[in-house]
Amino acid sequence: MTESAGPASVALISHSDCGRHDTGWEHPEHVGRLRAIPRALRERQALFESLQHIEGRHATVDEIALAHDRAYIARVHDLVQAGGGRLDPDTVVSEGSWDAATAGAGCVLDGVDMAFDGRAVRSFSAVRPPGHHALRDRAMGFCLFGNVAIAAHYAIAHHRCERVLIIDWDVHHGNGTQALVEHEPRIHFVSMHQWPWYPGTGAADDRGPHDNVWNVPMPPSLPPAQYRDALLKAIDDATDGFTPDLVLLSAGFDCLEGDPLGAFTLTLDDVHQLTRDLVERAERWCGGRLVSALEGGYAPDAVAQAVMVHVEALL
Repeated sequence: MTESAGPASVALISHSDCGRHDTGWEHPEHVGRLRAIPRALRERQALFESLQHIEGRHATVDEIALAHDRAYIARVHDLVQAGGGRLDPDTVVSEGSWDAATAGAGCVLDGVDMAFDGRAVRSFSAVRPPGHHALRDRAMGFCLFGNVAIAAHYAIAHHRCERVLIIDWDVHHGNGTQALVEHEPRIHFVSMHQWPWYPGTGAADDRGPHDNVWNVPMPPSLPPAQYRDALLKAIDDATDGFTPDLVLLSAGFDCLEGDPLGAFTLTLDDVHQLTRDLVERAERWCGGRLVSALEGGYAPDAVAQAVMVHVEALL
């Protein structure tokens, strides 16, 4: 994508290198997830013209090291340089995965920069590989680097944020994000996720060492309103006496009804309403600054339609 002129306050950020992470078409997290998004956007001309289209940058090693051990970063780089391989039973890398992963993180960092310099108060980064399972020193669950967690630490380090709120509505617990931010009391983390389900973490009584984690484990197949209400209550609890300077969203669309890797029941209308609820809160808290990034979602056409609804609601 190239940058377009115009006063739009919402950016759609991506990078062509995100398509170079080759997991194979049999892997749930394949490149078709991203390709479906511009295909859907071509059918929505008015929406296309309402957005800023930004090709993001690559994150540097120093930026990734805000959240990850340098030895682990080097291990990912070296395996990619050697032609690829498997980092865990679910997580593979190919010869293009380093460029994809650094671009994925860099796009979200661009979203943070744009939110603070006024170019785009809100953004959605259409990136892969996802990030919310990646731990400080190892890959996990399709994820190499914790894009959103890196962005939270970056906002504190480079934009002097006093308080950052991370919300994760992916159907799986954001165990990596929690591990990467729970020792920083300036970050509050809310995760709603199916329970019991992969990766088996995220119990409600797991509040982190600084009581800055709100886990919302939910059973499958409930009416959608129960998921919406539970998430919003946790968000309101997490911001009681804590007004964020920035809201980061791990937007995993495997929370949608019918996703092959989850059993939540949310619809496109629910995605729209939840996004509007977050926008309204962000406008009260921090001038509307909301930076969203793709996590899971494994039915590509459904993901693409959810992205359309999500970015429309960000506007």
